[in-house]
Amino acid sequence: MLDPELLELNSDKTKAELRLIPNLHGPVTHDAIMRLLSLPELASLFPLEPTITKTVTKINSVCNKDEGKFELFAVLAERRDGGIAIEISPDKMQASLTLTAAWGGKEIDLPAILTYLKKNNVCMGLSKLKIQALLQQLGTLKAGETCQSEIAQGKAAVNGKNARFERKVFLARERLLQPQEREDGSVDMRNLGSMIMVKANDVLMIKHPVTEGTPGYNIKGEVLKQKSGKDIVLQAGTGTAFHPKDHNILIATVAGQPVETRTGMNVDDVLELKDVDIGTGHITFKGSILITGDVHEGMVVKSSGDITVMGFVDSATLEAEGDIIVSKGVIGRQVKVNEFSTNLYAQGQICAQFVQYSHLVAKGNILVTKQLLHSNTKTAGSLTVSDPSGRRGDLVGGIAHAEKGITAVVIGATAGTKTDLYCAMEQAALKQDLKLLDESVQAMVVASLDITARLNKLPPKSEWQGDAAMIEQIKMMLDEKNRIMDERAREELEFDNLKLEVESYYEKYRIDALKHVFLNVEVHIGPLNHRTAREHGTCCIANVNQEINFDYNAKAVALPMT
Repeated sequence: MLDPELLELNSDKTKAELRLIPNLHGPVTHDAIMRLLSLPELASLFPLEPTITKTVTKINSVCNKDEGKFELFAVLAERRDGGIAIEISPDKMQASLTLTAAWGGKEIDLPAILTYLKKNNVCMGLSKLKIQALLQQLGTLKAGETCQSEIAQGKAAVNGKNARFERKVFLARERLLQPQEREDGSVDMRNLGSMIMVKANDVLMIKHPVTEGTPGYNIKGEVLKQKSGKDIVLQAGTGTAFHPKDHNILIATVAGQPVETRTGMNVDDVLELKDVDIGTGHITFKGSILITGDVHEGMVVKSSGDITVMGFVDSATLEAEGDIIVSKGVIGRQVKVNEFSTNLYAQGQICAQFVQYSHLVAKGNILVTKQLLHSNTKTAGSLTVSDPSGRRGDLVGGIAHAEKGITAVVIGATAGTKTDLYCAMEQAALKQDLKLLDESVQAMVVASLDITARLNKLPPKSEWQGDAAMIEQIKMMLDEKNRIMDERAREELEFDNLKLEVESYYEKYRIDALKHVFLNVEVHIGPLNHRTAREHGTCCIANVNQEINFDYNAKAVALPMT
């Protein structure tokens, strides 16, 4: 073992110095040097590994040679103060601090940390408790050991919430999903209860206003601007008015049937008929129509509100600016290929218990609670063929086109009846809309920068503050800049929402079979198609990475029925 006296502290006790004669004390090993450095008075010093390795090599290379007669000197260790390092996330929302225990030097304390954070412009979201806990942990460490903790956290901006409407009354179509309960607890599917009616001063709809949100900040103190929600306008329609004390509440001014619109509610007069046949002639009515019996062959019924038929629609045409609700069945026959004797067109939703050989078109959802057979349906919303329990609902034959997804209990038939399903066909159009929005936002950025540059080139205010024309011109420029900024914020929010819609498009819009899919069912999801060559059980059929995927593990979920 090397003599401990060969390695001593220098005069100010900041370094460990080695003094030896290679021919007298050598050869030496790295381990021998390290044992000397582990002695109590030297253990707290930082070993200079490169120097130690170089010194050992030098000693051994000159040992027993002429140059080995002379004393060799080297500094092998030194005192070092504790260390501070900070890691800031790329988004400047988090900061982690790493402290290193000193090698015999000055330990890190709170003032040193605060000075270091100030130097790195970390000034917001600091946690004093976490910093103190980190210092406590530092006190337990051996020389050179480190401890780390997140000590600063920014606050994300909270975007505003979109305004939304809350309807406070039932609609006629919801009766189809609310059969009456008998005294014994069973359900009478033939009895859907009384008509949905409201009276004057009933609350129809409440608007929950848009919220502005709250700004945030990052750890460097930079403000993160929030995006306000998207507003929608609540409008009083026919038979409605705003509450005298609150314009976010819509009330009925007359008795009648409530009808939902895109911007609020109407309360329609109701024309009540027993049957529509050659005795009544075709019906056109400004309001809602209630037919307690049937609509017979060849008849046409048009309404500016809802059309409710308590019986059957047989080889007739119904057109409604609201919903079409048929409590029993819609029956037709095939006139020629893709042409049927019964046609239903609704700006709202279409709801029926049973449909066969008919053509249905709706902007809202289409709901059939029992069977949809050999018919063509087209909706900008969703198509559901299921009762409320999800136990019964057959979609067999024909062409079903529902942009926002299809749900049915059973799709196809054991006989292999050809059934065509289409959904989620509009992603390309949405991508184009997204591109146009992006181009519009970029154009506004350029326009805003142009106005800013023009403002920056203005002469000093003292030269034009008395010029009314110049003041008006500058005011117009500032107004235009503010208008552009407001419009840009609105379009950026719309862009973000549309981008999310595009990215989650095929996850949201799919085909759900609650129990069974038979063979010869052709599914079209976006640009992809697949014809089933075998039977499938409960499954979700979706476009996954541009492939038609049958997922038997995911639980099929019925689409909303109202």
